[in-house]
Amino acid sequence: MSEDPPSHNPRASHANFLEAPSRRDFLKLTGLGGSALAAGAIGASSTLYSSSTRAVSTSARIVIVGAGAAGLAAANRFTRRLDGAEITLIDRREPHYYQPGLTLVATGIWEKDKTEDRNERYMPSDVNWVKAMVEEYDPENNRVVTDEGESIEYDYLVVATGLQLRFDRIEGMSTELIGTNGIGCVYDTPANAQSTWQALEPFTHEGGKALFVRPPGAIKCGGAPLKMMMITEHLLRRQKRRDNSEINYYIPSDGLFSQPDIDDFLREHLPNDRGININKHHRVKAIDPDNRKVTFDSDEDGEYSEDYDFIHLPPSMSAPKPIRESDLAAKEGTYADGGWLEVDQYTLRHKRYSNVFGAGDVCGVPISKTSASAKNMNPVVVQNVIDDIEGRECSAEYDGYTSCPLITEIGRVILTEFNYDLEMVPTIPLINPYRPHWVSWVMKVEFLLPMYNAVLRGRFV
Repeated sequence: MSEDPPSHNPRASHANFLEAPSRRDFLKLTGLGGSALAAGAIGASSTLYSSSTRAVSTSARIVIVGAGAAGLAAANRFTRRLDGAEITLIDRREPHYYQPGLTLVATGIWEKDKTEDRNERYMPSDVNWVKAMVEEYDPENNRVVTDEGESIEYDYLVVATGLQLRFDRIEGMSTELIGTNGIGCVYDTPANAQSTWQALEPFTHEGGKALFVRPPGAIKCGGAPLKMMMITEHLLRRQKRRDNSEINYYIPSDGLFSQPDIDDFLREHLPNDRGININKHHRVKAIDPDNRKVTFDSDEDGEYSEDYDFIHLPPSMSAPKPIRESDLAAKEGTYADGGWLEVDQYTLRHKRYSNVFGAGDVCGVPISKTSASAKNMNPVVVQNVIDDIEGRECSAEYDGYTSCPLITEIGRVILTEFNYDLEMVPTIPLINPYRPHWVSWVMKVEFLLPMYNAVLRGRFV
């Protein structure tokens, strides 16, 4: 974790709301009530409303930016919870990728097409889908501007854009290199994952020197670099190439994992049980693909180069450029460097613009960026928007729930689930959340994809 969670006072950041009458004030006055739904954090199998809850009548204009897991789930929830609202979703992307499955593609366990889908299958029919990208956010005037030049006004804005991979921060690196010269990167698309397997598979048959990198800062699925490394080590053992192979893991700080119990496990397990070398305080500066060399900047050794036969090289990550350059980005503190959306970590409401909310990876909150986080953020965002429409304080809170099915080898997974306080909050208490288990592997490869698809449709599984 990059910082300790601030003291819990979700109302404090909203004390300076503008008091002038607005369209939202009118919407609150004309709202027809609505039920008081459960507040507080939501567990992995709970909901914030029942199927019998009647829809709230409103003419609110709600704009959702992003058609990933967070955006589609929000759109589906809003259409069921609201009657008469004008809901617009902005995103040009038509393919939909099951990103939690990309590690399985990149290690040859799944075929690429198992992680490929279409956004149209999950888009509600009564949502206005604008196939463009937001280029400018103008929260002072309650509008966004697309790259097609269209200005779209809103009463409420939900930012669910995901994040941006910053390959530009590594000299000599680009997405075109993935799959060539022994270079892999599991992140972002099934194509990247498949190309990674094209580079990794021959290495597992031949052996050699492998480097695995955890980039600095907040990243999507912080356990992915670890999973790629541990599965590779297992594949080398299967191919009887482990004895002639060297595996090195490079991290930018001291920690291997944000949850302290799992961090302790990995500190002992990786070097002692798996023979993996851990290199702390390292950041990648550049790569020379033709010569298979990477340049590190190390706190202890300064700048130096290492050769490799295979390297898994994810870049650092940030909020997308339009968010980073907007007034919605954090301007100071921990989240300013990545330009993350400045939201209250509990209500997910923007700290300076009260009609703006965030869900998913783009949010500046002290927890892992995973689809499990997006899943649990969505009911909170939807409920709090409805609370505001009906003139109430935000009643729902996100407790930081996240999940990382940490694959230690093929057939074994640690089902790690925790919250802002870094406390384990296991969904299935019978499974030990501190040790690898075959049941968790079955859940990962068989059940999580259909659960994810249900989440896209606004069902909280």
